[in-house]
Formats: sequence, structure tokens, C-alpha cells
Amino acid sequence: MRFLFLLFIIIPIIEITILIQVGQAIGGWYTVGLVLLSAFIGVNMLRYQGLSTLARAQQRMGQGEVPGQEMVEAIVLAVGGALLVTPGFVTDIIGFSCLVPGIRKGLVKVLLSRFTIIAAGQTTQAHFHTHAPDDSQPPRSGDVIDGEYTRRD
Repeated sequence: MRFLFLLFIIIPIIEITILIQVGQAIGGWYTVGLVLLSAFIGVNMLRYQGLSTLARAQQRMGQGEVPGQEMVEAIVLAVGGALLVTPGFVTDIIGFSCLVPGIRKGLVKVLLSRFTIIAAGQTTQAHFHTHAPDDSQPPRSGDVIDGEYTRRD
């Protein structure tokens, strides 16, 4: 929690300082134009990358796979898009790095190594292990029966 508080204090101070320095170097209106141009380019890149990620996710779902990587990429893209719309050069650099496919895939790989994605279906499944009749042998790993059930009171 303390980290987020410091982040929300330090980043705006850095952004304001850089905007003032760039404004003094090239002029105020050019600085505003540069910020707007980076937001415009970023939004267009976000749209292209987002549609590409959506197409890959649909393809994986069509194959019956969980599009875990694509879901995390979509989150990274959304964060990158929000940072690009935020005025400032530091947030633009971070936002553009979220949109570059190579950097984004590396970031997604790091995030996926820290989290586990579990797919939930629409139906409840119960797993029952079958045992040998005398229960002296341990259950075999291949003897799993999937079933659906409903609870009636």
C-alpha cells in the first residue's frame, strides 16, 4: 500500500518536472502538441495490438484451450492504453513499452510465472476416484470419472 502511495506522489512530480523542462526547451505549444501526438499514436497502436490479441484469444478458445496468455496481454494492453492517455512523457514511455510486442510478451511471461490461471466452466464437475474392490491397492491415476450433479432439497 505504501508503494502505491509513493508511486502516485513521485510519478506526477517527475511528469511535471519533465513537462516544464521540455516546455522551456521547445516551447509550451509544441510540448502540448507532442503530448497529444503521442496519445494519438498510442491509441492507434493500442487498437491494432488489441485486435490482434483478441483474434489470438478467439483462435485458442476455438481450439478448446484457455487463452491465459492473451488475457494477461489484454490487461497489460489496457494498462498501457491508460498510461498513454495520461499526459506526460514518463507514462508515455511506460505505455508504449506495454504496446511493443516483444516487451509485452516478456512482461506477460514474468506475470504468468507469478500467477496461476484456472478455467471455470459453466457446469459443476465432480471428480470421483475408483478404488479396487479390496481397497488395498492405491487408486490408479487414469481412473477418474467426470460427472455432473444437481442438488435437490
